[in-house]
Amino acid sequence: MDIKVLGTGCANCKNTIALIDQVAKANGVEVKLEKVEELRDIMGYGVMSTPGVVINGKVVHAGGVPSREKIEQWLSA
Repeated sequence: MDIKVLGTGCANCKNTIALIDQVAKANGVEVKLEKVEELRDIMGYGVMSTPGVVINGKVVHAGGVPSREKIEQWLSA
């Protein structure tokens, strides 16, 4: 599973990466986690508020830290 977290490095972006990593490890799901900080790349996904989460090329979340339950749903899909 290829996951990108879009954000310029704010606390919420860092928390989102850490939370996704934590949930993935807890559920034994292998993920390739990547941080996208370049504004041009973030805009390329059409995300206007960060953090944004892109899974396998599809934007699934934008703005605010996603809940643990939401992340678990993404990882089990």
